[in-house]
Amino acid sequence: MAANAFIDNAKVMAKGQVTIPKDVREALGITCGDRITFIVEGSNVRIVNSAIYAMQVLQSEMVGEAERSGLTNDDDIIAFVKELRSEDDNG
Repeated sequence: MAANAFIDNAKVMAKGQVTIPKDVREALGITCGDRITFIVEGSNVRIVNSAIYAMQVLQSEMVGEAERSGLTNDDDIIAFVKELRSEDDNG
């Protein structure tokens, strides 16, 4: 088990509801009103903060896109952003 891992458990209620233990919520950065994602992998389930998971998925999908678009250094990116801003200003 990883060094920062811990074990906790919770009881499933009649309607399938489970209270996420406080230490788990804190570890995941989950507060009241946040959404969570259940990732089922075989017989295992991971519970993740939906906002963080969405960002991780987006980042993994974007790997290599800058290079494919010809943005290979900071100067290329700055020029690209200036071009986009110019298009917005010109309508």
